[in-house]
Amino acid sequence: MPYFSTFDPRAEADALGLIARIDALATHHDAEHEGVRVRWRRFGSDATRAPLVLLHGGHGSWMHWLRNVEALSASRTLWLPDMPGFNESDAPPKPQPGQAAVDPLLDALSGTLDGLIGAQAEIDLGGFSFGGLVAAKFGQRRGHIRRMVLVGSGGHGTLRRMTVEMINWRAAEDRDQERAALLHNLAALMLHDRAAIDALAFAIHDICCHGTRFRSKEVSLAGGLQAALDAIGGPQLLLWGEHDVTADSRPLVAQLAAGGPRREGLVIDGAGHWAQFERAGEFNAALLRFLD
Repeated sequence: MPYFSTFDPRAEADALGLIARIDALATHHDAEHEGVRVRWRRFGSDATRAPLVLLHGGHGSWMHWLRNVEALSASRTLWLPDMPGFNESDAPPKPQPGQAAVDPLLDALSGTLDGLIGAQAEIDLGGFSFGGLVAAKFGQRRGHIRRMVLVGSGGHGTLRRMTVEMINWRAAEDRDQERAALLHNLAALMLHDRAAIDALAFAIHDICCHGTRFRSKEVSLAGGLQAALDAIGGPQLLLWGEHDVTADSRPLVAQLAAGGPRREGLVIDGAGHWAQFERAGEFNAALLRFLD
C-alpha cells in the first residue's frame, strides 16, 4: 500500500493550506480567445529575462509545478496556465474537420498567451507529460522559443513500461473507494517513492483529476514529439525520472539527445514520472542551470 494510505483531516488541511499559500503568490489572469477563457497564473516579475512558460500534464493543472514555483519565480517571471479543458479554464471546442484533437487547445493557449505578453515576445518553454508534447507543438507553431525543457514528455512513440493497471476512480461507489483508487493511480503512474505519496501529492492529484475534461491519453500516444523538436531547434533539455513508467527513460533520453546538436539529456535518479514534484530540489537546480 502507498505510504499515505489513511485519511488524515489535519494533513489534508495542511496540504490545502500550502496550495492556497502558493496560489496567493500569483497574479491571476483570465484571458479569452475566440470565446475560450484560459486561467493563467503569473509568479515573479523579472522583466530583464525571457518569461518561463510551463505546461502541466494530463489530469493536471498549474499545481503540477507547485513545488517548483518559489524556486523558479525567484529569478524568472513564471507563467502557468490551466490548459483548456483542465481545472479552472474553459473546455476547448470540438475540433473542426481536418483538425487534430489538440488544435483547439493550442489555438486558445496561443491566443491567450499572445494577448498577455505579445506575439513576438521570446519565451522559455517547458512541459510535463502530455504538456511536454503540447509544449513542443506550441513552440513549433508560435516560434520565438529561446530554450525548451521537457519533463517525462508524451508523444515519444516508444513503449511504456507500466506493470500495474490503473483503476477507474470515476466508477467508485463512494468517496473512500474513490480515494483508494486515486492513491493507487498515484503509485502506479506518477510517483516511484511511496514516501512521496503524501497529503500534498494526493490533494493535487485529487483536485486535478476532478477538474479534467480533456482526453489527453490518445494525443500523447499518437507521437509527433521528435518532429516538433526538430522543427523548433535551439537548446533543449530532455528530462525523465529514472523510474518513469511512461518510457524506458535512459535509452529514450539518449536517443532524443542524440537527435540534435543543442540537446541535453538528463535522468533524475530515484524519480518516477512526476519528477519535478518527487525530486523538486534536483529538478529546480537543473532547470535554473539550463536556463542560465
